Amino acid sequence: MTVTDVLALLALGGLAGFINVLSAGGSMLTLPLLMFLGLPPQVANGTNRVAITFQSITAVGSFHRMGHGNLVVSLHLAVPAVVGSLLGAWVATWVADAVFEFVLVTAMIGASVFMLLPQPMLDTRPLTPDRLGPVIYLAMFLIGVYGGFIQVGVGALFLVVLYRMLKIDLRQVNVFKVSIVLLYTLPALLIFAISDQVRWGMGLTLALGNITGAFIAVRVNLSDEGARWVKWITLGMVAAILVRLIVY
Repeated sequence: MTVTDVLALLALGGLAGFINVLSAGGSMLTLPLLMFLGLPPQVANGTNRVAITFQSITAVGSFHRMGHGNLVVSLHLAVPAVVGSLLGAWVATWVADAVFEFVLVTAMIGASVFMLLPQPMLDTRPLTPDRLGPVIYLAMFLIGVYGGFIQVGVGALFLVVLYRMLKIDLRQVNVFKVSIVLLYTLPALLIFAISDQVRWGMGLTLALGNITGAFIAVRVNLSDEGARWVKWITLGMVAAILVRLIVY
């Protein structure tokens, strides 16, 4: 890695960690960055999981110290997601580059459109195990498959299931999200590592940026105006990345 590579990984990793904890979309920045720095798509996909793992550990630990979280419910939700992630990661290790790049571009466009949609104001309530059922478990399995395969935009799927379907408040959505992502990313990372699709130097450098961003994010309560700025900055960068991916 050059000095420029290291600085790019740290800077974009910090922004991605911040975005991933508070909303969604961080991997729309980091996964293409790894590809632009010369990694093949599958290797970039596996390497990105190193940063996601450390970012999630930081966020989960910070939320726990602040008194947030529900271990029992998180485990209920995580089990089907972990099973799904094993399948998704396994498929990702052998899929053709052209197919992966098509899925990446499609996922980035879909996640960007979702970010532009207004979130409805819902009457929320605490989440308890008795509110979980077959439909929710199936949804978590499918999220796990998708997250194990590519991860890009997975936060949008959590918003659909946890906020719109289960109607829990957005702060708790973020708490559950980072816990579940941590639990299903660990086995996915193992599969990528066994397949020699992880470059640890780049992954750990990116992780350092992600950790810093996640650490700041769990301590920030963004105003509505601040949240809009984060969204539009993210979408602007994603648009530039999409042009680069499609044209080149």
